[in-house]
Order: sequence, then structure tokens, then C-alpha cells
Amino acid sequence: METLPANTLAAAREVLAIESAAIARVSDLLDERFGRAVELLLHCSGRVVVTGVGKSGAIGRKLASTLASTGTPALFLHSAEGLHGDLGMVAPGDVLMAISYSGRTDDLTGILPVVKAMGVPVVALTGNATSFLAAHADVVLDISVEKEACPLNLAPTASTTAALALGDALAVCAMNARHFTTEDFARFHPGGTLGRGLTLRVADLMRTEERMACVLETATIRETIRAITEAVSGSALVTNAAGILTGYLTDGDVRRLLVHTEDAEVLLKSPVSQLMTRTPLSLSPQMLALEALRALQERGVDDAPVVDEHGAPKGVLDVQELLRAGLI
Repeated sequence: METLPANTLAAAREVLAIESAAIARVSDLLDERFGRAVELLLHCSGRVVVTGVGKSGAIGRKLASTLASTGTPALFLHSAEGLHGDLGMVAPGDVLMAISYSGRTDDLTGILPVVKAMGVPVVALTGNATSFLAAHADVVLDISVEKEACPLNLAPTASTTAALALGDALAVCAMNARHFTTEDFARFHPGGTLGRGLTLRVADLMRTEERMACVLETATIRETIRAITEAVSGSALVTNAAGILTGYLTDGDVRRLLVHTEDAEVLLKSPVSQLMTRTPLSLSPQMLALEALRALQERGVDDAPVVDEHGAPKGVLDVQELLRAGLI
């Protein structure tokens, strides 16, 4: 195996420093044109068509995806494919977002006259304010950098980082202006851990009915343990005669009590009301499962009763259910 050069870490840090400086420079160059670009995105009645080739195209694909997932309908058009039929993706009412550091890329410049003839506004992300692209754009956003992170100052590195960061800023500002909510985000991300975390609620995962042990305050510890065992659960909800939750007892609580008692039989005959936790963490059925997980972690417990708005028990949420749902 080849030995890495001794200055590898120093070189890596230099790359990160150059790219960080590139983002800071783009931030310093922001002016009212950025606001106009966001307005164009917000007032777009069609789709934001992001285009570019090469490394700029790769950034464009990511930006189109970010826009679409945060409330701004968008698609990616490869500029070269646009010259050979894919320009049909663009229609009046759209906005074209063109990414080219030089602003002179032939494939991209070739589609601009057609797009402009449709009356489609163009937002340009470029490092060349005097380029063909800049001259044909309605809004020009400056992504110029002092140098690339590539030691030859050739491979697009700092410039693509600057374009990506500025594109993310556009997407997030449009997202904020649309008052895009967590629920909106979840609607566009139904799959995977992210989607489940934003859509699953406690009611979807809690143990109910025969899988939930529930006893009256007058029940003994022995009866409570029996109920826990029959439910194959690890805890019991305790209610008063009106069916309102007044306490919670886990099998771990019972084990700890047995260890410290001289007379187990007396303990088992004691009413559960004397030994239960009277102020347990209680969850709502409509609470997001991800929020419930945070509440369990903050309290340092593995399960909690689920109650309705009146305090009546509806179920038990166990951390194992969250694990099975893929939230942990």
C-alpha cells in the first residue's frame, strides 16, 4: 500500500480553508439581485428548470432536487440534451436557472435564445459578469472565487462549492417565504427514516387493548404483576374508578422494591396505589413518534403511558416499538 505524503492533512485543511473562503466571498457579494431571484422563484407558475453541464450540471441536479423537496417545483435539464429535444421540458411560466462559471459553455449558451424567445426569465449563477450567459440573464448572481482548491487551479472545486451554497440559500429562502412546514416536508419525504420520523405518530406505534396492562388503584401488586404478564408487557397503567390515569408501575419498579423488602408477601399484597409512580411521563396519541422518542430520552425511561385529552389511558409506547419502526 502506498504511503501517504506527510503533508496530506495540511493539504486537506488548505482545501477546506479555500472552499470556506469561497462561500464567505459569495456571502459578501450578495445584494438586491439575490432578492429578485427569490421573487422569480416564488412567482414561477410552472417549474424552475435548472441547467448546466459537467460539474455545474452535477450541482444543478442537486439544486433541482433540493428545490423540489422544499416546496419549489423543479427539474434538471442537461444543457447538451436541451439542444437535442429536451428543451421541450421548458415552457412559458417556467424559470430557467443556469449554472456556468465561465458563462460561455456552448451547450448552455445554445439554448438561451430559445428560452428567452419563450419569455422564460433566466437566473444565472456565474463567475463571469461579462459573459454571454450574464448578458442574457434577467438576474445574475456572482459565484466568482479567488482560486480553486485544486493545486493546478483548474478542477472546479471552490467554484462548485460556491454555486452549491448559493443554490441552497435560494432554496431555503424560497422555502421560508412559502412558510413551508414540517408537515409539507413530510409529504414530500414519505419513505425512509426521515419520512417515518415526520409522519409516524404515537397512535401508530403504541401498545393497546390486550397488549396493554391496566389495573385499578385498588389492585394489589400481585394482581398488577399478573396483568403485566398476561399483556406480555413491561408496565401497567393505573386508573381510578372513573378510568382516569393516576399512576404507572413497571416490572422494574417491582423488582427494585422486592430487593429492598424483608417480606415479599406483604409487598405483593400491598395496593398498587402505594407504590406506583404518580406523575409519570404521559404522551398524546397525536404526538409525533420522533417527539415522543426525545421525551423518553430526556426523562431516561423506556416506556410511557399514552392518554387522551381527558387523561384516560389509550395505550403504552415502548422504546422497542420505536426501534422496530426504524426511528432508533
